[in-house]
Amino acid sequence: MRRLQPGKLVIASHNPGKVREIADLLGPYGIEPVSAADLDLPEPDETGNSFVDNAELKARLAADLSGLPALADDSGLSVDALDGRPGIYSARWAGESKDFRLAMERVEEEVLAKGPEAGRNAHFVCALSVCWPDDGQCESFEGRVDGLLVWPPRGENGFGYDAMFQPIGREMTFGQMDPADKYAMSHRADAFRKLVAALL
Repeated sequence: MRRLQPGKLVIASHNPGKVREIADLLGPYGIEPVSAADLDLPEPDETGNSFVDNAELKARLAADLSGLPALADDSGLSVDALDGRPGIYSARWAGESKDFRLAMERVEEEVLAKGPEAGRNAHFVCALSVCWPDDGQCESFEGRVDGLLVWPPRGENGFGYDAMFQPIGREMTFGQMDPADKYAMSHRADAFRKLVAALL
């Protein structure tokens, strides 16, 4: 398997929270993260049928346009009572304005609509894909973390659905946790550990 060399790596995301989290994870490895937004790269339509499909699509486009290796993340919240939704559509539930307060309210309303028997089990999934510009090779890794949905949302840290997700065995939501604690156990950290073992 191909290795990632020290130097510039495009983070194929326009989400500042996600870019910051990935940059922190990459810090110890001599990688210089550059965000797609900083390079003025377009955001592709996420037309894949899975998290891995969408991560590869984003990484391949960023690598092609920048001429640099690119790392993309596709991640989302899957709720058991909603048959895995919002899943790959997690960002779309936040609408054009990317208002995740509205997205969390929609999740809560749809779970409540399922009735008192509906459980509150959920998990976050993260797919990380690295693509190289010269030959289009991609390597992908998937991670997950299981938890429960809470309402109302708690905490100002993190982003997305973090404030309504309490990982199994913890008293705090991702939104309440110190970022370092979240990074150590998140779906992104799980996928990242696999990426580091394989590529760095």
